[in-house]
Amino acid sequence: MRFFRPWFIARWLYPDALFWIKTNDRICCLTFDDGPHPQSTPGLLDLLDKFNVSAVFFCTGRAAERYPGLMDEIRNRGHQIGNHGFDHPDGWKLSSGKFLDDVNAAAELTSDKFFRPPYGHLTCKQYRLLRKSYRIIFWDVMPYDFDRSFDPALAIEVLRRKLRPGSVIVLHDTPGLSLDITRRFLEYAGSEGYTHILLS
Repeated sequence: MRFFRPWFIARWLYPDALFWIKTNDRICCLTFDDGPHPQSTPGLLDLLDKFNVSAVFFCTGRAAERYPGLMDEIRNRGHQIGNHGFDHPDGWKLSSGKFLDDVNAAAELTSDKFFRPPYGHLTCKQYRLLRKSYRIIFWDVMPYDFDRSFDPALAIEVLRRKLRPGSVIVLHDTPGLSLDITRRFLEYAGSEGYTHILLS
């Protein structure tokens, strides 16, 4: 079974984390995880330019270290960068100490302000420790664009059905289907009168 929104209990466990922006206005926040990548990031940046949309890229420290030019390009084109850990750690499989070490190792290369837990996996202790330094960002809609076994047409339908005022959308900056899904989402969101905002 797939869940396109986080479980309600997650909002109870992590009350200060951002899942969606409380508003009645047609705004949303478009985010991309796991980059940068030389096969996907340039195309995404060009597409965002075409639609005049700013987005948030949650980058891993490992990829940021490997592709500093792409990190500069993301920033220079007016997008935000968030922290997605150094090695994309699974919080449920690491001690809190090792998990925080990984996140902090990525901070200088990515962001020391915004953090998104890889896989959405975060223990309560990790959350309590991280919230002292970071604003923790989850998401409101995830259409499984990273999963090659998931029908791209269904991913688009999920985005259309689940988009609502204040949605934080998570897509992925990885080679594959994300570019086409992003393009079709931007076309739909624009037709519905949505504008895209960054994190604050």
